[in-house]
Amino acid sequence: QAQLAESGGGRVQAGGSLRLSCTIVRRTFDISAIGWFRQVPGKERDFVGRITTSGHTYVADSMNGRFTISRDNAKNTVYLQMNDLEPEDTATYYCGAKRGISSSENPANYEIWGQGTQVTVSS
Repeated sequence: QAQLAESGGGRVQAGGSLRLSCTIVRRTFDISAIGWFRQVPGKERDFVGRITTSGHTYVADSMNGRFTISRDNAKNTVYLQMNDLEPEDTATYYCGAKRGISSSENPANYEIWGQGTQVTVSS
């Protein structure tokens, strides 16, 4: 079974930065995109951004230009760089892998997920 491993979460003060990592540990299907989502208890998983296998990135407008996505192909790892963090960014962050051309903003289109990593931003 395909597997993703996340790391990099933690606690930071408002205005600080964190970089999350998502490593493709095992690949069993042709991945078209790696997406980042976040979720707080009792709410739906919200789209943060994605990177396609061709390297095209897209970050949701609601992140106000504070987040960027990149990758290191040699390490099979995708990164989510988060700057100028706000308490409202507090959530569990997940990376997911999808195939095909379905919308990358819909979490239902992702086949596998990482275990999630907690990000806590204090004011």
